[in-house]
Amino acid sequence: MTLHITKVAFGATGVDHLAERLLARAEAGPVFLTTRYLPKRHEEIAGQGSLFWIIKHQLIARSPILRFGEAEGGRVAIHIDPKLILTQARPKRAHQGWRYLEDGDAPADLDGDMAVGDQMPPALMGKLAGLGLI
Repeated sequence: MTLHITKVAFGATGVDHLAERLLARAEAGPVFLTTRYLPKRHEEIAGQGSLFWIIKHQLIARSPILRFGEAEGGRVAIHIDPKLILTQARPKRAHQGWRYLEDGDAPADLDGDMAVGDQMPPALMGKLAGLGLI
């Protein structure tokens, strides 16, 4: 079973802002986040799991996790694909650091399963999900 992690997109005003930040970082080299400790279940995540981004108390997008590595100062680097994959909005409380997310609890991607015109803008989805309407 695939395992994922969740993280707050600190400072991101929306999914478009986060996408711009990730692409700008990709121009400078590999995109990675740093953390103090290697997740104990990292082998279940690397190469198959994703980092799900929390924006305004909603799981709204994900970035595939490519691998774990070393970073400066003895920290751990979580290397991610800079391309965001939009997901169905799902309420999620903010937290510090990262948390595990089981595959069965992860929101579905917004892509091939939906017909043209079925997708709502992420900002609208976030507002409706916040009101408990989707």
